[in-house]
Amino acid sequence: QVQLVESGGGLVQAGGSLRLSCAASGSLFSISAMHWYREAPGNPRELVASLTSGGDTNYADFVKGRFAISRDNAKNTVYLQMNSLKPEDTAVYFCNVQGSPSILESIKSYWGQGTQVTVSS
Repeated sequence: QVQLVESGGGLVQAGGSLRLSCAASGSLFSISAMHWYREAPGNPRELVASLTSGGDTNYADFVKGRFAISRDNAKNTVYLQMNSLKPEDTAVYFCNVQGSPSILESIKSYWGQGTQVTVSS
């Protein structure tokens, strides 16, 4: 059973930085992609950043140049470095991993519980 646990959220002033972590417990035979999403009150969950197994990254326009997604394979952890934070970045941030538990199983989607990021003006 794969579980994802996010950490690193908190309260920060506008212009500040935070680094979110998403640690995976359990094992996956393969990982196709890792993502960070966010959900603000009254808004749908939106994709923030993606990292493929090949190392390609993709960012939503509203975070380009400010956020960076990375991965530490040895620690089974994916990170989201968030710089130049704005009040509109306030949301619950979720990590999502798409991978196959075994060679015989199809790709599944795993979610963490979310971590709150609040940016004050």
